[in-house]
Amino acid sequence: MPSYSDTLFCLFQKVIPQHKLSRLIGKFAEAKTPWLKNTLINQAIRTYNIDLSIAERETPEQYATFNDFFTRSLKPDARPICRQADAIVSPADGILSQFGSINNDQFIQAKGQTYTTRRLLGNDESLATEFSGGSFATIYLSPRDYHRVHMPWGGKLLETRYIPGKLFSVNQTTANGIPELFARNERLICIFETSRGKMAVILVGAILVAGIETRWQNYYPPASHAHVKFSTQEMNFDTGEEIGRFKFGSTVVLLFNESLAFSKQLAGGDNVLMGEGLTLPIKTS
Repeated sequence: MPSYSDTLFCLFQKVIPQHKLSRLIGKFAEAKTPWLKNTLINQAIRTYNIDLSIAERETPEQYATFNDFFTRSLKPDARPICRQADAIVSPADGILSQFGSINNDQFIQAKGQTYTTRRLLGNDESLATEFSGGSFATIYLSPRDYHRVHMPWGGKLLETRYIPGKLFSVNQTTANGIPELFARNERLICIFETSRGKMAVILVGAILVAGIETRWQNYYPPASHAHVKFSTQEMNFDTGEEIGRFKFGSTVVLLFNESLAFSKQLAGGDNVLMGEGLTLPIKTS
């Protein structure tokens, strides 16, 4: 049973103006006034124990805005990509909260909580069917993590869909207390064709997230806040290549239409780094 404080935390998020508050915070995060952006950056470093020694720019003064700092790039050797030829890799730094099989269109959000691929994919029954019997993984990015998102497996971008929704906080408390959390929040669905079938990389928005960027579109959400399917030029990405970034902590949900064998060394709640292998080698006859 959730604690009284956890219940209050979830209820509080239901009544606050999530989008207005997030957009207001976003304006501060884009402020270029030196004393303001440096104060915000230094406070974040202290609060979340952020390590700038692995970043390409190691001092707050080198960043134009707080969002510039939050989406910072790392030194080239900071996140090596797993070299196992057939490994699916983590797309981001974070907590591997859940992973496993998609059974009858359902998969796990938290203990005792499930949701469906159909709801997550904007009620697209045809697309959801393609992932039936496949696999999923959910990675939660905390404010201290590296906030760029990379390809878990190489592939060709087919389409991008923006799905409007709520902006609940994404953490273990809300995953436990808010049904279908990731299918209710604003999200960006990126569909890829790969050598192993279809793959979805879903970037989930959250409270205070000032935006989601990708390599092919500058800024989300669109001003209309309506379902939007973006036409994209053909783009191919290698395993580990950057495809997008969050302007504050959030979640990436991965869907595969292949049944994957995840590493036996992994468990729900483990910390993972971008580029770390998530799956076992493919068995050959």
